Amino acid sequence: IGHFDNEIQVDKLKRYPGIKRVNIKPQVDQYFFPEGHSIILLADGRLVNLGCATGHPSFVMSNSFSNQTLAQIELWSKKHETAVYRLPKELDEEVARLHLEQIGVKLTKLTQKQADYLGVPLEGPYKAEHYRY
Repeated sequence: IGHFDNEIQVDKLKRYPGIKRVNIKPQVDQYFFPEGHSIILLADGRLVNLGCATGHPSFVMSNSFSNQTLAQIELWSKKHETAVYRLPKELDEEVARLHLEQIGVKLTKLTQKQADYLGVPLEGPYKAEHYRY
């Protein structure tokens, strides 16, 4: 497993005299040396987490990057002091709202009666600050 294809000398491996490559499955190759031993090379020696794993789908990444972007805007615009902060629930819920259409969900709004019953503001946030999604 390499970081890039220069940590493992893949070019030299492929040119090794008498080497035989057998593809086991996509992104997994076994190289047999003439002396009888072999190695398994993942992702052609490149980033294994990108080459061999499914990774996070773009929808998940969009949620994560949206949270990060809104957090940066919040930190910059509110001129917070240097410290560690939690993303305000309003921003977390905004990211969720922005992504609902992608998963075929239509959001309904609470009535004042429902909000009163739940003990939450009509426009959110809908979870207590200590609640972690």
